[in-house]
Amino acid sequence: MAVVGIVMGSDSDLEVMKPAAEVLKEFGVEYDIAISSAHRLPRETARYAETAAERGLDVIIAGAGGAAHLAGVIAALTVLPVIGVPIKTSTLSGIDSLYSMVQMPRGIPVATVGINASANAALLALAIIGIKSRTIQEKLFKYRRTLAEEVRTKNLQLQKAGIDGYLSHKGENR
Repeated sequence: MAVVGIVMGSDSDLEVMKPAAEVLKEFGVEYDIAISSAHRLPRETARYAETAAERGLDVIIAGAGGAAHLAGVIAALTVLPVIGVPIKTSTLSGIDSLYSMVQMPRGIPVATVGINASANAALLALAIIGIKSRTIQEKLFKYRRTLAEEVRTKNLQLQKAGIDGYLSHKGENR
């Protein structure tokens, strides 16, 4: 049974939302995924939000661009945590999407990650789920240890090779 819902306003958002699905899959967490526009499918979006808990969802990740009302509409219709993913737009580079999500009125919060940062949305969803799942907590601890080790390794390489050697090793000569 899915415990995280991933919903987006348009199929054009799918490439941005795909990393969220990949992170959840990597952690062994089931999810459902849907396209449902707050503006073009308001009734279906309301049904998605209102039935989320009874369908077993614990957290909803909602991605939208432009007039990014999807996360807020869903948050208004459920008490489940909603994590907004503002999607970069060609007009305002996602700043409009970001403001639409973070400027929610008092009483209807939407946790919001960075523009196009659906992987971080999934990691936040996992942290929320981890409150009641020791297994997920342990996987998150392991993930964080792996990140830390990667940085330590990169630092050692930088110390040994110096700036130019490190960058040429990465193929980033400037």
